[in-house]
Amino acid sequence: MTLTLLGLGPGDIDDLSRRAWHTLKQANAVILRTARHNCVPCLPQVDGLPVYQNCDDLYESIPDFEGVYAAIVERVLAAARAGDVVYAVPGDPLVGENTVLELLKRAKDENIPTEIVNGISFVEPTLAVLGVDAMDGLQVLDGITVAAMHHPPINPDFPALLGQVYSREVAANVKLTLMNQYPDDFRVALVHAAGNLTPPPPLRTQRGGVEAEAPVTVEYVPLYEIDRSPHIRHMTSLYVPALGEMSSFEKFQEIIAHLRAPEGCPWDKEQTHLSLRRYLIEEAHEVLETLDAEDSDELYKEMGDLLLQIVLHTQIAIDDGEFKMTDVLRSINRKMINRHPHVFGDVEAKTAGEVLANWETLKQKEHAEQGVKREWLLDGIPKGLPALMHAFRYQEKAAKPGFDWEKIEDVIAKVREELDEVQAAQSEDEQAEEIGDLLFVLVNWARWLKVEPETALREANAKFYRRFRYIEETLAAQGKTLAESNLAEMDGLWNAAKAAGM
Repeated sequence: MTLTLLGLGPGDIDDLSRRAWHTLKQANAVILRTARHNCVPCLPQVDGLPVYQNCDDLYESIPDFEGVYAAIVERVLAAARAGDVVYAVPGDPLVGENTVLELLKRAKDENIPTEIVNGISFVEPTLAVLGVDAMDGLQVLDGITVAAMHHPPINPDFPALLGQVYSREVAANVKLTLMNQYPDDFRVALVHAAGNLTPPPPLRTQRGGVEAEAPVTVEYVPLYEIDRSPHIRHMTSLYVPALGEMSSFEKFQEIIAHLRAPEGCPWDKEQTHLSLRRYLIEEAHEVLETLDAEDSDELYKEMGDLLLQIVLHTQIAIDDGEFKMTDVLRSINRKMINRHPHVFGDVEAKTAGEVLANWETLKQKEHAEQGVKREWLLDGIPKGLPALMHAFRYQEKAAKPGFDWEKIEDVIAKVREELDEVQAAQSEDEQAEEIGDLLFVLVNWARWLKVEPETALREANAKFYRRFRYIEETLAAQGKTLAESNLAEMDGLWNAAKAAGM
């Protein structure tokens, strides 16, 4: 009672190994995952034995691949429980064969001995026809897995080979996933029937109703066109060259690690978490500036500068033995999945409000599980926030248990009251305190109006800058300076800038 898992190679009978040939010749029973393989008609036949059974009927009767694979596993295991059986698959048993992995696991659980007879996978002939070296960082992936994802698990600085791109539907989904990282017109290669280097002879074109594969063909096309190919079949794979140009996160980590290495940059080597604090704030505000300007050409550059701070802090932590980038990514990945059960679980949340409510509940649960105890409600608000944002978050947090005005008219009345107190203040200290109270209640008014005060003031600052610069530029064009002008003239220019929509 032995289960032998055997690779038939990429297609041509000449690529079947001698060991595989002898194993098949001596076998009592052979189950083929599919008879749609060029070498099948030429497999050894001795007095009608072995009897080749295939699983193509399962592909035709079961609508989804998971169901097909499960049925194949059950069929093979049933045969293995009755006696020795060979399960033969295209290529190599351990390259892109989900049924083999499940069979190995199930056979181990049932104490069924297993043996692997390797074959040439689709990888080697594909590399041969493309002239590519696998040691050049080649990444081999299952096209079906990539098709189900939203972002490709690929380092774009290195090439990738995706197997099992067996239909135009799979190709379309693979395309959408890859386009989250690669340009739409990026040149890729569709490789069809790798391993079929010559046309099959007439004897092999049809036997038992099974058609042989056509010879290998390669199509070089833009990424957005891959699902338009009429040649896509069950032996199609997709080669994605390296995007290059230092486009990967891993390359960025390498650069920063090099800067912090003994032979690196003296300034970078001297930095600590504390010394970099000011840069983190500065870079965040520069990102906000490009967002306010809606300048996408500058946005990605400023986001890179902000990302530099994250990666540099992480490299410092690596050097000091605190944590690694894998810890940073693992933590945020788990948090995003745990905090979105309506996407990754079975919780329903149809509105943004429901999402936020779930988020807060899950956050409290996580803190409890981690032993994080906040004794007071406002303790969770970072004290380093800008003052307007800090006030907004305090008021937002305090309003949740009901510490809030009942209607907006009460807030407006409070604004008027605080304004009167500013006017009634006698000393500088009193004026400063009352101005602070007025600003605080103005923030609350903004919250009631669903206006984010930090953003509103930042946009007002930008508007002031544009209009005042217009005054300076207009005066300069007239050969005058601000000192040579007067308030009435400057006010007129201000109104002109306002009328122009600045």
